[in-house]
Amino acid sequence: MNPLNQSFYLRDSLIVAKELLGKILVRQIKDKYYRFLIVETEAYRGIADKAAHAYEGKRTNRTLPMFKEGGITYIYLIYGMYYCLNIVTNVKDTPHAVLIRALEPLDDEALQVAALNRPIKSKKIFDLTNGPGKLCKALEIDKTLNESDVTRKGPIWITEGSHEFQVISDKRINIPYAMEYQDVEWRFYIKDNKFVSVLKK
Repeated sequence: MNPLNQSFYLRDSLIVAKELLGKILVRQIKDKYYRFLIVETEAYRGIADKAAHAYEGKRTNRTLPMFKEGGITYIYLIYGMYYCLNIVTNVKDTPHAVLIRALEPLDDEALQVAALNRPIKSKKIFDLTNGPGKLCKALEIDKTLNESDVTRKGPIWITEGSHEFQVISDKRINIPYAMEYQDVEWRFYIKDNKFVSVLKK
């Protein structure tokens, strides 16, 4: 389970968002490792992207990780209660990032820790991690993991996985303020995977 090299992340977020599908996100909690398949992502393309936090080069304490070299996490809070996990991509001062929108637990241990951290009434196991806020709660991801280096083993990293699937492109979710950028198909997911948060209409 060697982490992907940093060179994988030093590219446009559109490329990385597609290629993260099928990769395995490894989360270390205490002395155990839990494996989850990345099944849905969204690309955000920095300064020109009206949906991105770094639109027009906006630098704040929150957005500073986006301006660093790719290969680190960018974690933020939405609605005052849900964390979102992003992976910073591209070179320094080109603030691209990929939002991890949905994960699939790869074994019973991963499923059990997700269910323990995020108990739900639904009997559908894909409801555990089929959304950015859901997966962060299920994997104990919060701001303490902001700027974590995913190119080396630690609390969170990404390793190689499967390539045998079809990729679907669709519009990003819940960004009505982004004007023409709400219609670009920069969300990607694995076709027919039940853990995808929103299916193409």
